[in-house]
Amino acid sequence: MGFVKVVKNKAYFKRFQVKLKRRREGKTDYRARRRLVVQAKNKYNTPKYRMIVRFSNKDITCQIAYARIEGDVIMCAAYSHELPRYGVKVGLTNYAAAYLTGLLLARRLLKKLNLDKLYVGQEEPTGDEYSVEDVEGKPGAFRAHLDVGLSRTTTGAKIFGAMKGAVDGGIDVPHSVTRFPGYDAESKQLNADVHRSHIFGQHVAAYMRKLLDEDEDAYKRQFSRFIKLGITADDVEDMYKKAQAAIRESPEHKPIEKDRSNVVKKRWNLAKMTLGERKEKIAKQKEEFLKTLESGKD
Repeated sequence: MGFVKVVKNKAYFKRFQVKLKRRREGKTDYRARRRLVVQAKNKYNTPKYRMIVRFSNKDITCQIAYARIEGDVIMCAAYSHELPRYGVKVGLTNYAAAYLTGLLLARRLLKKLNLDKLYVGQEEPTGDEYSVEDVEGKPGAFRAHLDVGLSRTTTGAKIFGAMKGAVDGGIDVPHSVTRFPGYDAESKQLNADVHRSHIFGQHVAAYMRKLLDEDEDAYKRQFSRFIKLGITADDVEDMYKKAQAAIRESPEHKPIEKDRSNVVKKRWNLAKMTLGERKEKIAKQKEEFLKTLESGKD
């Protein structure tokens, strides 16, 4: 065997620099983040806004944020667990729910900035291409860039449903139609009807009908919450239409009011005793000790 040079010597380890913590944890793509965060120098301290979309098993999170040295500042947020307030109590992580969460974020933010009357967005979703344009002589449209995190940006991904909801809600998010459901890579055309059916949950309704015909037990198992609430495949589109109208009417965040009058606080240490209480406790302990001594003598 020939001579093998030892690379990992003392000098190597002295100069070794560990990667950033969130890179080591596999949470942040810093190459993408740098491009989303860095602002042009001639814009001075103007924030560069990002529309952050994240999916968990039971929830969808949409936020508008901008970066500062001390950390990201969240301007506005919307979550799919707020949708039951607008009449959508089931299917809180599907494409239609993602669209509603993006719409809720847009209307809530624009109301906060007093731009909701000026930029109403697309009130009747068609699924076709739509972009928000500045109104001449008025404040410009709010622009935010989509931040997908580590998610795969495949055609038809739910992340683009949230983005479409925000665009239809009146936020200017630079995008193309190539990743929407219904886009054909060969013809390079978007089938707006397919996209609209996803926005109104018709792909879910079609699957409900199919499963009901093929395997009723599987249907009862998979759509048990729909059955419990009396939602059939024919009711799905109306449910989402009413939710969109309700969001536009009242997008404000309303905290859940909880009755805290009967809350019993847990205590992990003993309550502080007064001097009289401590003396009384010691006297009682002495009395009990003397009784045990006397009973032992007897």
